This record gives sequence, C-alpha cells and structure tokens, in this order.
Amino acid sequence: MSASAQTNPVALTSRPSPVANSLAGTVPSGTNQGAALAQRVEAMRAVCIQNRRMICGKIIKVLPDGLVVDSGYTNLLRAPLNQSWLIAGTTEATRATNLVESKEPDAVCVGLVFVTDLPKSPGAKPKAFDYVNLEGFPMGQYTYTSVGDLKRTVRKFTCKIANSVRWNFEQSVNTNAPPR
Repeated sequence: MSASAQTNPVALTSRPSPVANSLAGTVPSGTNQGAALAQRVEAMRAVCIQNRRMICGKIIKVLPDGLVVDSGYTNLLRAPLNQSWLIAGTTEATRATNLVESKEPDAVCVGLVFVTDLPKSPGAKPKAFDYVNLEGFPMGQYTYTSVGDLKRTVRKFTCKIANSVRWNFEQSVNTNAPPR
C-alpha cells in the first residue's frame, strides 16, 4: 500500500509583493533581484513585528491624520474593555505607575505617541479623552503643535503592518542602513 502527498513548491517570480509594489523602482527587475527584494521586505516585516507595541491609553489630541495618545493605561487591557479598540472616556482607567516599556513584541507602549491608520468602525468616532486599545507598528517620529506654537515630537505608530514595512524599508533604502 502506498500513499502520496501533494507538495506545492514555492515559485520564485520577479513580481514584487504587495508591500513592495511601491518599492519596485528601488531594485532592478529580474528573478534574482526580485527574490532579494522579497527577502529584504520579509526581513523588514519581521523587524516591524518584533517592535510592535500595545498602545492602551487616553486620547490627548485628535488630528486629521491620527491620534496623539498618552499610552500606559494597562488596566484597559482587561475584559471586556479589550473587545474594542475605542473605549468611551467615561470608563474608569488609570495610568500604571512605575511602568517601564520593555523591548518585547506586544509590550505596553509608555508615554505620548502618535497613532495613524486607525481601524474602521461604523459609528465610532474617537474624541479627546476617550481611550484606545491598539496594536501599533513603528513608523519613525511625528511632530505636532501641542499648545500655541509649542511643537512636540513623539514616536509614530501605524495600525497597519504593511504601512510600517513600507515606511521602514524606504528609510533603510534612503539611508543605506540595515533594518532597525
């Protein structure tokens, strides 16, 4: 009696991945270059996943392209609050004391951050002093006007990994630096 199993070999093509679509002009086309680009994009994706953070905190400012959040409210991670990314400001929540951000994936982010590419929710519109529970992927820094002419620079996160990979990849290509 014999049994056979179907195996599906991985096909290498010069067609860039969806994340690399906007990066197609940065590397010459061809099978080897396409495979090298795909490997670099996957390496950058792994770095972005390794650096992801849980952003759980109070919305300080609502801007047209995202939210400024004071993150570190770990008690927002409890059930049933962890069922939604947006939590009403009437919820009782406090900032954790003596919390230090670790460098592990899914560590709780601490301090002021800017979050963009928010999830779509019908009827849910974030307001100042509401709370959020989000998974964020690093995307550099963001400068905004806090009060009057006071400019603040904070870490920027996106809720979409593809945007983080694209941004970080473009930064590494522009500076010829290895992935961070």
